[in-house]
Amino acid sequence: MRRAPSIVPLDRLDRDIYLVLEDFGARAGCSWRETDEQDTDRETVLRDLISGQYAYPVRIVAFNAVEGRSRDATGEVADELGERAAANTEITPALRAFIEANATGPFAVQLALPLRGAA
Repeated sequence: MRRAPSIVPLDRLDRDIYLVLEDFGARAGCSWRETDEQDTDRETVLRDLISGQYAYPVRIVAFNAVEGRSRDATGEVADELGERAAANTEITPALRAFIEANATGPFAVQLALPLRGAA
């Protein structure tokens, strides 16, 4: 008997999937954020971090289930966020703290400090 071809692309999960561990405070603790499958690529996670979708990110893990590997991607994501922030992207104080705590390399441009009350 012939098998019908799968309607799910076989390579759909053969990619790096990024998940974010977020700190929800002392009462709730840390939890891996629930995320739609299509929003787990690196660029979408970077964009969501910059736009404030994650209030207090703690760790970022990348894995590829098809290849059977996983890794801590926190440093590389913090480096990329630092480069984007240095290019005049506004970021939240929590994201700034995440970058400062996890970036692995120096940045040529210092992150801009917010000026309160400046007109």
